[in-house]
Amino acid sequence: MGNLAEIKGINRTNDYAFKRIFGSEEGKEALLAFLNAVLKSPPGQELVHIELLDREIDPQYLLDRGARLDVLARTEAGTLVNIEVQVANQYNIDKRTLYYWAGLYHGQLARGQQFTELCQTITINVLAFNWFRRDESYHRTFHVRDDANGELLCDDLEIHFLELEKIKTLGHKPQDALEAWMMYLNNLEGEVMEAMAMEYPGIKKALTIEQAFWQSKQERRLYELREKAIRDEISALAGARAEGEARGRQAAICKYLDARFGRDSRELQGRVKQIDKLDTLDKIINRIYTAGSLAEARDIIGENQK
Repeated sequence: MGNLAEIKGINRTNDYAFKRIFGSEEGKEALLAFLNAVLKSPPGQELVHIELLDREIDPQYLLDRGARLDVLARTEAGTLVNIEVQVANQYNIDKRTLYYWAGLYHGQLARGQQFTELCQTITINVLAFNWFRRDESYHRTFHVRDDANGELLCDDLEIHFLELEKIKTLGHKPQDALEAWMMYLNNLEGEVMEAMAMEYPGIKKALTIEQAFWQSKQERRLYELREKAIRDEISALAGARAEGEARGRQAAICKYLDARFGRDSRELQGRVKQIDKLDTLDKIINRIYTAGSLAEARDIIGENQK
């Protein structure tokens, strides 16, 4: 298998690397093994052939934080399977997933075709963050079912969520192929990775592709461009969340000032709206409700602006 040290530190949830490993012709063995693990294909019913559908993106867009580098494939039965890696929590993964699933589903029909020609469409989201926070299950699967008795309407809609963070808490060796793949996607290295590769041929193939990928200067350059875009996206989302939290604190302080001191506090409210540091706003909130007069409120705000 070669020296794994050559690829130490690779981020397998980098969507360019993921597409290179799973979305290339040479990666079909790895893709099939991954899909059979996720879909829990019964013995004798495993996927053995897959057709990759072109979803390439021009290199000029690799720095675009919104660019989607996903893997789209079709099984022999006609089922569409879309795999997307989500590194940053955009807080809209549920609606985003349904939107893209719907696009793939209705996009199968050309003018004049019948609804009976629609095939099952499966979306697999690989998440590098926790979305279902109240549930420790790392693999969630959704269908359309009757609320009362659970009867399946049809199996055309199937959506999977794989939460990589949750697999880190297992504390044991992989119990099945899916756990092995999730550990692989969590950038596992060393002897445990070597042992997994010996047990799971699909993972061994993935590592072989990684090595070839890592030795190509052009491939590594494209990978690094996507890493930069990912870092920028995470930074932008963190900044947006912080800005939203700051506005919430500003509003709480201003609401109190208005209720307690009325119009006389308008100038002071204006000053509060200029404060964007969360720690400063938190300090003000912790004390502002003790202000017995507008002068005291002004002092509290002034002291914490220094």
